[in-house]
Amino acid sequence: MTGGNGGNGALPAQANDIATANASANDPKENLNQVINSIQKNLGLIHQLYLTVSSFSAASQAPLLQRLNGLITELDNMDKLAEKCNIQVPMEVINLIDDGKNPDEFTRDVINSCIAKNQVTKGKTDGFKALRKNLLEELEQAFPDEVESYREIRAISAAESKRLAQAQSSLPNGDVKVKPEL
Repeated sequence: MTGGNGGNGALPAQANDIATANASANDPKENLNQVINSIQKNLGLIHQLYLTVSSFSAASQAPLLQRLNGLITELDNMDKLAEKCNIQVPMEVINLIDDGKNPDEFTRDVINSCIAKNQVTKGKTDGFKALRKNLLEELEQAFPDEVESYREIRAISAAESKRLAQAQSSLPNGDVKVKPEL
């Protein structure tokens, strides 16, 4: 018995789509690609619907209803696919789009803001490094023995920190696994 598929062992198209969707249900990239494909299909259906409506006559009512039903079905499918995607779009981007502006402006502004904050932080870090260097130079002139002891303690502490960091194992995502103290 062939099960109605012509005996060639191929799944019917709908069953094959379901099998593919189930196999990739946990792959966010594949989920996003399915939503993108559905959006493109919806755009094609809307274009076909536009062509049908623009040349509407009584005889084209049946194709119009078919295309409307197809669009509704595909919109429902897109909604179901979109539920699998966890994409969060900042409200600023949506507001820019509503205002007719390019959302790349938001990305550019965020990157420029990050660069500015990074420069401020780097300036503070460089300032503290310079302060530390100057303090050590001044302290070394006033208290050479104590500064030498301090540097030895810092070297031992740095070596111990490095040894501990190397001893800790990494998790698959790159985080450091902290070992509980015994």
